[in-house]
Amino acid sequence: MQQHKKIECLMLFVEIAQQLSFTKAAKNLSISRGYLSEQIKKLEAEFKCPLLVRTTRSVRLTAEGEKILTQGKKIKATMLDLDRNVHQEHNAISGALRITAPTLFTERFLLDICHDFKLKYPEIYFVIDSSYINYDLNQDDFDLAFRATSQPPQNMVAKELFSYQHCLCASPEYLAEYGMPENINDLASHHCLSAIETQLWPLKSADVTVKGWLTINDHHLLKQQALAGKGIIRVANYYVDKALKRGTLQRVLENESVPGLSIYVLHPQLIYPSAKLKAFISFVQESLAKQEY
Repeated sequence: MQQHKKIECLMLFVEIAQQLSFTKAAKNLSISRGYLSEQIKKLEAEFKCPLLVRTTRSVRLTAEGEKILTQGKKIKATMLDLDRNVHQEHNAISGALRITAPTLFTERFLLDICHDFKLKYPEIYFVIDSSYINYDLNQDDFDLAFRATSQPPQNMVAKELFSYQHCLCASPEYLAEYGMPENINDLASHHCLSAIETQLWPLKSADVTVKGWLTINDHHLLKQQALAGKGIIRVANYYVDKALKRGTLQRVLENESVPGLSIYVLHPQLIYPSAKLKAFISFVQESLAKQEY
């Protein structure tokens, strides 16, 4: 007898042993008396001994049946406890949420969103991988991912959060000293600061290879240099939206912006997503809907 079938028969036996009646047990289990009797015979054949003594009026346990009942009740209690714990864990908004997200999105939005979600649900905590690695959520230990893309993976549940463009910007102090570029050819005479992976700037008129005094692998430091009046940068507009509104950065060659990507939230295709996953994604959507960028 297969293990799962043996456990099923054992649970049926426990009900009969507690009721000492096939009729009552069958009624409680919502199965036929004949099916119940057949399964108990299979269990006795498996153990190679009688577990019940049946008469026309009563049912009683054999010595072996008493031992099986004791162990069966322990197994049933363990299964009920497991069921309660799993149900509680699945429906509780608590424990860890493991997230992978692009660094700029993490800095600009995600940390604040996680903090506010924590205020609402104190039992939650976050483990965040801030990087540009496209992890496989079906293989790696993450609950969800945020990803900048125009083509989200087909094997994931993907919800678009917002679209964005890259913009050129510099501080008013820099532009006062070096002048406002009027076309892409003017960039050759400016300090164009770039990230290591984006020294080729895609613009509407043409792609421009920039050669500034600084190429660095940290967008936060790149923005700080622009704020300090050290040059022009190209960066996602949502990352500098506050500085643009304050006027500490100004757009450059705004008409040269090209269509960008969208930020998606992704998670594996789950038949029963956990309550904390559903609540957090809904919270993210509501939080970003209030943003102006």
